Amino acid sequence: MNVRPAGTGDCSDVARMRAALWPDGSVEEHARDLVEMLAGAWSAAYPYVVLVAETDDGRLIGFADVTVRSRADGCDPKRAAGYLEGWYVAEDQRRRGIGAALMTAAEEWATAQGCVEMASDTWITNEGSQRAHEALGFEVVDRVVTYCKRLA
Repeated sequence: MNVRPAGTGDCSDVARMRAALWPDGSVEEHARDLVEMLAGAWSAAYPYVVLVAETDDGRLIGFADVTVRSRADGCDPKRAAGYLEGWYVAEDQRRRGIGAALMTAAEEWATAQGCVEMASDTWITNEGSQRAHEALGFEVVDRVVTYCKRLA
């Protein structure tokens, strides 16, 4: 297994995995976003990388979207932090160290960007993701209830 930055030839495979992680967007929408990200047009202010995990025969089995945020809850408010925007491993490949390898690569990338902390989030109902984060050294720093009110 190898972890590397995604290239334009990876868009369709990564878009399918992104749609599995974030099903509110279609594969086509995720593919359009990836084209922007991989062209460096996603953010003018902060670097962004998409890392992929591939088998020895070149099959993609996971990805991590990583960026730098000017601030992240629970991190030093005076410093930018690496941020794990998305993290996915194919269901049949889980519990084999692939997620940990993606996280290590994400942390190395963030460190190279000058970050000294890494942050992430997950849904309160996603206990598997919470356990995976905690197994890799993340600590819960906050819980948030989000509200919306429709205005007339």
